[in-house]
Amino acid sequence: MTFPVIGVVGGGQLARMMAPAAVALGFHLHVLAEAPDVSAVDAVANAPVGDYRDLQTLREFARGVDVLTFDHEHVPGEHLQALIAEGVNVQPRPDALINAQDKLVMRAAIERLGLPNPAWAAVASVADITAFGDATGWPVVLKMPRGGYDGKGVAFLRNAGDAAEFAGSWFEAMTPLLVEEAVDFSRELSALVARTPSGAAKAWPVAESRQVAGVCDEVIAPAPGLPPEVEAAAEAAALKIAAELGVTGVMAAELFETPGRGPGYLINELAMRPHNTGHWTMDGAVTGQFEQHLRAVLDLPLGATGALGDVVVMKNFLGGANQDPFSAYHKALAAEPTVKVHSYGKSVRPGRKIGHVNVIGSRGDDVAAVRARAATVANIIRDGQ
Repeated sequence: MTFPVIGVVGGGQLARMMAPAAVALGFHLHVLAEAPDVSAVDAVANAPVGDYRDLQTLREFARGVDVLTFDHEHVPGEHLQALIAEGVNVQPRPDALINAQDKLVMRAAIERLGLPNPAWAAVASVADITAFGDATGWPVVLKMPRGGYDGKGVAFLRNAGDAAEFAGSWFEAMTPLLVEEAVDFSRELSALVARTPSGAAKAWPVAESRQVAGVCDEVIAPAPGLPPEVEAAAEAAALKIAAELGVTGVMAAELFETPGRGPGYLINELAMRPHNTGHWTMDGAVTGQFEQHLRAVLDLPLGATGALGDVVVMKNFLGGANQDPFSAYHKALAAEPTVKVHSYGKSVRPGRKIGHVNVIGSRGDDVAAVRARAATVANIIRDGQ
């Protein structure tokens, strides 16, 4: 038997959702879990607990795997370089991963590739932020280059006074910081692609993502009403980024749609792993992002990426009033039999992502009707009613 062993660093919901795809293909999935109660532990038989920031722990985990990949982007790059020097097959490589770990590195890379960036600067003082805001116009967005996610590590600064109030403590934690113009955009988009080490690449239809309080709430694929030329340009940009930066596995390019400005979009952020905005592909595309990621890091042929319906909606459900999500399943599943529910096995905490639902629209369904069906089930599970 030659079926490969895939090691995943990180035991969150992304690693958990790789498990069914690995089982279907006969792969052996091992997960380095942060704690014994993280999402993937219940889904993966081999899930030792260890600190991904410790090189010796990573060495022991990588022993015997055919490829090492990631549930998150926080593994120190120097540790990955050491593993590569010792012969470990790391995918994506740290030279690519750094563009998702450090937003300043990413901004410079996008500029080097000639792709549309917002106005941005590296800043080391409140005076630098004020000078940027005065030059480009207020408000501006201040970001911690490393460690931020789901709206954390991001501040909206309306004026120089806000900069003085917020930035002082931030500079103590991290210097330099990233400051960007506050982009006037019509909506957010996601261009999801996958690439193999040998250079084969495929893209899914560009999707619309909707955020609530900095957290992805809903994704609609393909993005309704997106001009074909904008979709083509966004897809081409994501494929170019993946190729030029040497990305392997799944990559999400989060975009702002900017009608009338440049090619109609600006690049917001990159993720070098399966991504929340790609969860719709699990049920709504010929090949889901988790299967595709495993294929890609193993340098296998990639699967087709077409959508299985005219509209597919993914709706997250966060922790809410209902402390026992399963107690609502009978009512939720009866309400909408076509909805697919994916639970992450997490304890309920307000604002925490604990699962999502996918709905594929039937022929003739409009977007609003499919969104309503997804929201009905997600809300029943969240609220228990």
